[in-house]
Amino acid sequence: MELDIIKKEDPEVAKYIELELERQKNTIELIASENFTSKAVMAACGSVLTNKYAEGKPYKRFYNGCQNVDKIEELGVRRCCELFGCDHANLQPHSGAQANMAVFLYALNIGDTVMGMDLSNGGHLTHGSPVNFSGINYNIVSYGVNEEGVIDYDNVEKLALANKPKLIIAGASNYSRIIDFEKFSNIAKKVNAYLMVDIAHIAALVATGVHPSPVPYADFVTTTTHKTLRGPRGGIIMCKKEHAQGIDKAVFPGIQGGPLEHIIAAKAIALKEAMSSEFKQYAKQVVENSAYLASELINNGVDIVGGKSENHVMTLDLRKLGKTGKDVANLLEEVGITANKNTVPNDPQSPFVTSGVRIGTAATTTRGMKKEEMKEIASIIADAIFEKDSIENLKNRSYQLCKKFPLYEDM
Repeated sequence: MELDIIKKEDPEVAKYIELELERQKNTIELIASENFTSKAVMAACGSVLTNKYAEGKPYKRFYNGCQNVDKIEELGVRRCCELFGCDHANLQPHSGAQANMAVFLYALNIGDTVMGMDLSNGGHLTHGSPVNFSGINYNIVSYGVNEEGVIDYDNVEKLALANKPKLIIAGASNYSRIIDFEKFSNIAKKVNAYLMVDIAHIAALVATGVHPSPVPYADFVTTTTHKTLRGPRGGIIMCKKEHAQGIDKAVFPGIQGGPLEHIIAAKAIALKEAMSSEFKQYAKQVVENSAYLASELINNGVDIVGGKSENHVMTLDLRKLGKTGKDVANLLEEVGITANKNTVPNDPQSPFVTSGVRIGTAATTTRGMKKEEMKEIASIIADAIFEKDSIENLKNRSYQLCKKFPLYEDM
């Protein structure tokens, strides 16, 4: 076992890996951007491929000895194009943020106008946050959601017509409704803008047809591989054929040096897994679980931004309860549930405190949990928030769910 090797070499690090494994096994994981990979994906991440330097694209490397990693990367690219129906894919970005950065480098000049979803309304740091490279280097126009927590496409169009952005970003890190990519495409065409869609959170749902695909409409589609897709931590850029050469150059040598070939191998494995009928059923169950969990939370007196979930994610709106996201996230951790504090639209609290908690169903669904378990999870969350049960009892209820759905049994 790999852990035995680490124990022998570095018992201090091994101790914390072991503790982390136990935490994952015994905790209900509701962080929407986390999941559990297969052992094959994990094994690839720790394989001898970590030893290989391979700057450049397959068969056009700056280093010798790349014949094997060339084949692996080529396989991963082919699988990505088949799975998502895209013209071209680049599997080298180290993260979703770097995938987005490469698109910016290729499509824009410093100071160009970009429209993206406001971070506090559900967007991502790389969609124009003032503390991020996107907000520092570009003129950002932000759109958000209406009072119902839903994107107002008419308002997005008005902003686009008034500001004439060169790039429009669709996609979110915290938005619970179906996104209409065709509407975004039509808006982009009206102002002659590129359309980039960030599907980091919904990649698996898009790949399996559970969520509409942006590929027919977008110039660029970016994603991470470690959320719903159940792959390693990394990014992918998909694009139309005419942008392929420019995107590849933007990744290398534009923003990165050598690619992580061990991670690319793990991406290739995850993409193969995503082609299976079992994975399609998994993605469908993720959405069913999320919709049911949201409805059960509402039934238990907890507001949800947007009123429901149509994908894998939702945000508890705690404003009416007079509680903060920071306090509730900490409370949930005490009772064996991991989530994260998150802003809500027009949040009166700071981003370090927040009035919301973001939760998702990707990881619990991987463990095999279904609607019955979602009902119990909603009850545990509500009982914790409204102090209807003791911390000890709530923690035991969470633990019993984890025990019923074991994780990595032989590790």
